Amino acid sequence: MIELAKLLISLVTLILTGSFSALQSRPSLVIVAPYAVPAVLYALNNNLVVHMQAYMDPSSYQVLSNLKIASTALLYSSCLGKKMTFRQWFALGLLMTAGVCHSYSSLDLEDTKGKSDANEHSKLRITAWGLFLVLVYCCVSGLAAVYTEMVLKRQKLPLSLQNLYLYVFGVALNLVLSFSTIANGRGFLEGYTFVVWVIIAGQAVNGLLMSVVLKHGSGITRLFVISCSIIYSIYKWLTKPLLSSLLSACSC
Repeated sequence: MIELAKLLISLVTLILTGSFSALQSRPSLVIVAPYAVPAVLYALNNNLVVHMQAYMDPSSYQVLSNLKIASTALLYSSCLGKKMTFRQWFALGLLMTAGVCHSYSSLDLEDTKGKSDANEHSKLRITAWGLFLVLVYCCVSGLAAVYTEMVLKRQKLPLSLQNLYLYVFGVALNLVLSFSTIANGRGFLEGYTFVVWVIIAGQAVNGLLMSVVLKHGSGITRLFVISCSIIYSIYKWLTKPLLSSLLSACSC
């Protein structure tokens, strides 16, 4: 549904910008085919994000997912031949160190059965399998970002049209993946609450904004944008007890 939302937004944008005539001519396979590669990578990552939530708490995921900053920078420098300054590498090293320290301190290999639901939700927790999935996610995310930037900048096409090609493959791939859910007897939209739809809208807008950054900026700019999430995540986690205390005082 996230890919479908981005596809529809790209189509509307293409019409509003007056570039709809670009669809009237049949695109060649050479132009469209490269967008299948990032579509596969993003489809894998999108499903990994959902699957990882069963093996770690949201705060751990938010912090550790920033390891993709380092993987993206390494691929960006090696594949695109973009040189980075020592200060940039040092900043990435600090983020990597923070992620490793967090994962080590919150690694939970013990049996969590018998714990109360309140303690389970409040504790920072990540399993060994969750840590492995995070590493896979970061590598795939970096590769997808670097390849997408290369395709977006090499082809002189409107960004909305390029997004349209990309998300057509994304919708098709995720539709195929969803057949397993339908085969298990569950409805296609089962469990879609209002909160889920808000998440879908947010992720769709985020994906489109990242494509703008990659098209008109660079992968390094994208890294700085992503790194802001780790600061917000830690700030939110630190202020959570304070907010709970304030709410309790207000209720009294």
